[in-house]
Amino acid sequence: MENFSSPLQAFNHWVSQSPNKVFLKQPINRKHLEFTFKESYDEAAKLASALHKLGVAPGDHVALLSKNCAHWLIADLAIMMAGCVSIPIYPTLGADSIQSILEHSESKAVIIGKLDDYSKQQSGIPDILKIGVELYGINEQHSWEQLVAESSPLSNIHHQEEDEIMTIMYTSGTTGAPKGVMHTVSAFNEISLTAIEKIALPPQPRLFSYLPLTHIAERAGIEMSAIYRGGEVSFPESLDTFGEDLATCQPHLFFGVPRIWQKFQEKILEKMPQEKLTKLINLPVLGSIIKKKIRKKLGLSQSAANFSGAAPIAVSLKQWYRKLGIEINQAYGMTEDCILSHFNLPGANKFGTVGKPMPGVISKLSEEGEILIKSNCLMHGYYKEPEKSTAMFTEDGFLKTGDIGEFDHDGYLTITGRVKDQFKTDKGKYISPAPIELELLKNTDIEQVCIVGTGIPQPIALIVLSEQGKNKSQVQIDESIWTTINQVNPALESFEKVAKAVIMKEDWTIDNGLMTPTLKVKRNQVEKIHMPMYADWFNQSENVVHE
Repeated sequence: MENFSSPLQAFNHWVSQSPNKVFLKQPINRKHLEFTFKESYDEAAKLASALHKLGVAPGDHVALLSKNCAHWLIADLAIMMAGCVSIPIYPTLGADSIQSILEHSESKAVIIGKLDDYSKQQSGIPDILKIGVELYGINEQHSWEQLVAESSPLSNIHHQEEDEIMTIMYTSGTTGAPKGVMHTVSAFNEISLTAIEKIALPPQPRLFSYLPLTHIAERAGIEMSAIYRGGEVSFPESLDTFGEDLATCQPHLFFGVPRIWQKFQEKILEKMPQEKLTKLINLPVLGSIIKKKIRKKLGLSQSAANFSGAAPIAVSLKQWYRKLGIEINQAYGMTEDCILSHFNLPGANKFGTVGKPMPGVISKLSEEGEILIKSNCLMHGYYKEPEKSTAMFTEDGFLKTGDIGEFDHDGYLTITGRVKDQFKTDKGKYISPAPIELELLKNTDIEQVCIVGTGIPQPIALIVLSEQGKNKSQVQIDESIWTTINQVNPALESFEKVAKAVIMKEDWTIDNGLMTPTLKVKRNQVEKIHMPMYADWFNQSENVVHE
């Protein structure tokens, strides 16, 4: 393997080694628009040249507002080639949030790509240089296609230095306003080379990009994997075609947040109830044929490594997949450490943990049990937030993760809660909700759960039903939920026992502000809306209350 020192150097290597190999596959109206490495390079170099001509100078900030698509990666390469700093923006954000990020980041230009409804976001873009991709119906001040057609490739491509800021990534904001995490070229270089060393994939692997590229896991795990390994990246055309697009791609690496793994399970059980599935997969010859068929239908027949991250995943769900021949490795990292932290890996996967420290990572626990991390991939602080930046580090340079954990005798880390998620009941006892929530999520009638209890004697569970749960009668649901609570409670301390379940009327979604773009529940928002009702719900006679 080449010892690269930057993403551009790695990309240039594959342009020279495999110029005609497909790098990006973008579905448009069910046909694939393909870009080879050489075509991607030329397009990016022309866009970089256009940026300079339009007055964007090296070191300037260039924002990127788009869902995952071929143009996202080409734009990111163009921003690097022009010597600029990329500011990715979540494509689901509303106009106000987009405006505040563009203004806070001091972006000089914004590249606008594939979006669901740009008309609702357009008013959030201030008077800066705007480049729209016509292919996705974005008609803006400047057309990507026209700029590329009129420009010659930039001849003096920027040479990336290891210590220069490459990107400012605004966190998805489970707690408060997004903060701009500054990362250098060397952070992405180190995480990419470490992944190549520890995660074995076929040469020039196939990859599937669908979780927001604005998120560190997708950026490092998929975009950088493709750039450093010379991979081929496919994208879903839409939510409706997601399953078909994934099955067509059959990627060699797959990363899903727990909610995605739950959704896949739901789809399988819709077609084949659990009892029948269990019976069939246990049959000697037929069982292995059925398992193979399910893996192929999901799109995971060729995957050498499957990961889950961003939130805890139930051990029971991983065991369920293992029976189908799909091994899910839980990993742990955050934007601030460029996800170089702890990973379970194929062949070294301990369920219930988030794995061991990756090479180059030193981790320890504070006196309070908070997980502290040190590596060469730590952020260079939050943009324009020196006090918040300082508060994130210990005096000896360890990053404070905000997570509480414990190590077992084999060195595997288990996360037991969040420092800020702990709440106190009116008995004065602190409760960590995450472990209880994970136990309840074993019930496939439950899609999302939030254990709360501020101001009441015992915790209660706020529950959003899964599709399977929504198809059951109220009597069936009440019985299902209360049976699960009775199974979970005996293992809990008396002050932790769940006293009630409350079934939510509405789903928690990105659109209503109760989930982050990475599909994590925004606990503080859920609490803000529902806390006034806790006492009423707690005092009702039913065990399962319907909102």
